[in-house]
Amino acid sequence: MRTMQLIKASTVTSLLLLCTSAYAADLSQLSSKDANSGLKAALEQGANAAISRLGVADGFLNNEKVKIPLPSILEKAKPILKLSGQAKHLDELVIAMNRAAETAVPMAKPLLLDAVKTMSVADAKNILSGGDTSVTDFFRQKTSTALTTKFTPTVKAVTDKVGLASKYNSVMAKAQKMGAVPEKEATVESYVSDKAVDALYTMIAEEEKKIRQDPIGTGSKIIGKVFGLLK
Repeated sequence: MRTMQLIKASTVTSLLLLCTSAYAADLSQLSSKDANSGLKAALEQGANAAISRLGVADGFLNNEKVKIPLPSILEKAKPILKLSGQAKHLDELVIAMNRAAETAVPMAKPLLLDAVKTMSVADAKNILSGGDTSVTDFFRQKTSTALTTKFTPTVKAVTDKVGLASKYNSVMAKAQKMGAVPEKEATVESYVSDKAVDALYTMIAEEEKKIRQDPIGTGSKIIGKVFGLLK
């Protein structure tokens, strides 16, 4: 009985080793040129798809996954503000914030594509050996700070048109000196810019998931070849 168990265990181990070797062999079939081309194509496709979904009218406002709510301090004060007749102004601010994000997001395209162009060997290795969000993680690492900086002036230009935004900024400037408000909520524009960047990565992650689940369905032969071997 014990001999049979040992034989079964040995057989399972051999099969696992065989599968692992086959997987490694599959990856070894990729030339560095193919791997590089496939990864860049996937990165570009994910970035373009995310921008096209967000950078349009109602791209934020009608998408509950990324719709930007009021800053937490205003959200907590919402019942009182409504009682004082500020409901309309709150609604206007929400719309303005989301419109601002929709306006800013297309500006991300050159920064994201530049990140793709400068992808290093180490970056490629991390994406190939990383988890289900390695493409998204690459973009976050390379572009997060630059995107926030890029978005902020455009967001400010839109939200400044709403009276409540300037009032919020004035009050928060005093509160921040006392450390009573998170840095990211110190101004409407910093809050919206941060939310817009996060939303962009959220959509890129969704596109990455689609690519990994059905690489052939992307319509790109090189993406199908590279990511098909990683399934």
